[in-house]
Amino acid sequence: MQNYLDLSGKVALVTGASSGIGAATAAVFADLGAKVAIGYFHNRKGAEQGREAIVSAGGKAIAIRADVCQESEIRRLVKSTVDELGPIDILVNNAGSLVERMKLHEVTAEKWDRILNLNLKSAMLCSQAVAPSMTERRTGSIINVVSIAGRNGGGPGAGAYAAAKAGLIAFTKSMARELGPHGIRVNAVSPGVIDTPFHEVFSTPEMMRNFAAMIPLGRVGVPVECATAIAFLASEAASFVVGETIEVNGGQLML
Repeated sequence: MQNYLDLSGKVALVTGASSGIGAATAAVFADLGAKVAIGYFHNRKGAEQGREAIVSAGGKAIAIRADVCQESEIRRLVKSTVDELGPIDILVNNAGSLVERMKLHEVTAEKWDRILNLNLKSAMLCSQAVAPSMTERRTGSIINVVSIAGRNGGGPGAGAYAAAKAGLIAFTKSMARELGPHGIRVNAVSPGVIDTPFHEVFSTPEMMRNFAAMIPLGRVGVPVECATAIAFLASEAASFVVGETIEVNGGQLML
């Protein structure tokens, strides 16, 4: 019986993979047979722990530090992945952050640019870096990690983050139209409230309780629930899925 989720022989690059959804995605990819490059910036310990867990389980993984807001570092990240693992078949643009909650009058041009660069520009630059090889080989999958904030405007003080994620949803569709004829599928996963270090930083326990109360399943999600959706989009099980954004939010937002 064929396993349509099998990723054996595939090379995957996951940005922001030192914790949370990115780390879970790297682990799920490795479980499905992929060789994984764990991209990280600040959290070297988390990235190395993820790499060691994959390797100790018999998988192949490397950890590479890069600032995905810098084009030169992205090129180095991609080159290092290709040199060590082979041509990239799967790119997951997961790096991103709310950075800080700000009311409108608190947003400066510098802060706005920082948030959009991290959450939107980085995905464009990473996709731009891997697309030529995917186009040449006429195969590839790019998955952008967006957010429920891109649909509903986000929580208090998340305007810039929500705008960046909304932009990434639109950019996903644009890339899907452009790259689809070259055999490259581009899609997105949109997490709702997921129990990750993101919310440890930006949400209070009371906020988390309120979030859970708005979710039909009565709880927040866990990272692997997003990771498996990402793996589906990366696999042949989603071979005819293009330009879609899958909502992973327990029913908090139904489109």
